[in-house]
Amino acid sequence: MLAAILLSFGVIFVAELGDKSQLMAMTFALRYRWWVVIGGITAATTVVHLVSVGVGHFLGAALPTNAISIVGGIAFVIFGLWTLRGDSLSDAEEQKARKVTGSAFLAVASAFFLAELGDKTMLATVTLAADNDWVGVWIGSTVGMVAADALAIVVGALLGKHLPENFVKIGAAVLFFAFGAWLVLEGLFPESSAGVVAAGAIVAVAVAGAGIRRLTRGARRTAATTEPIDAPPTS
Repeated sequence: MLAAILLSFGVIFVAELGDKSQLMAMTFALRYRWWVVIGGITAATTVVHLVSVGVGHFLGAALPTNAISIVGGIAFVIFGLWTLRGDSLSDAEEQKARKVTGSAFLAVASAFFLAELGDKTMLATVTLAADNDWVGVWIGSTVGMVAADALAIVVGALLGKHLPENFVKIGAAVLFFAFGAWLVLEGLFPESSAGVVAAGAIVAVAVAGAGIRRLTRGARRTAATTEPIDAPPTS
C-alpha cells in the first residue's frame, strides 16, 4: 500500500502543476480565507478520488464527463457573476460572517467537484487504481492534489494582500468566466483546444481592457495637471 501511496502522490502532484485546478485554487484564495479554500478542495478531492478509484478498481467504466464538464462551466459563470456582485452579507456581524464562510466553503467544494470529474487527474487516478492498491491510490492521489493546490493557494493569498480590493474582485470574476468557457467548450468539443483558446482570449481581452483604461486615466490626469491656469484680471 505504501508503494501505491507514493506512486499516486507523485503522479497526481506532477499532473496538477499548471493545471486549471491549480489556477482555480489561486483564484479562490484571492477572495476567501486560505483555510476555507483548502478545506473545500480537500473535501471535493476526497470524494472525487474515491469515485475515481471505485471506477478504476470495481467498474472499469467511464462517467459521462462531457455533460459534467458543461454543467461545471455554467457553474463557474455563476461564480463569476456572484464575485462581481460581491458578498451581500456584512463581515462586521459575526453571525453573517459565519454564513459567508459557509457559502464560500460550499462554493469551493462544489466548483472543484464539478471541475475534477473527467479531468486528467481523475483519469490518472482511475488508471492507477486499476493496477494498484485502491486505498493507497485514494490516499496518495488526494494528498498529492491538495499539496499541489496548496502551493497555488499560498500565491493567491499573498497576491490578495498586496492588490486593491476592486482589482482582486474583477480579476477573480474574469478568471471564473475564463474557466467557465474552458469547461463548457471542453465538454462540447473534447478533442479540440477550443476551451483553452477561449479562456486565454477572455483573459487577454480583460488585460487589454484594463491596460487601455489605465492609459486613458493617465492621459486625463496629465491633461488636467498641464492645463494652463487663467491669469487674474488686471485693473
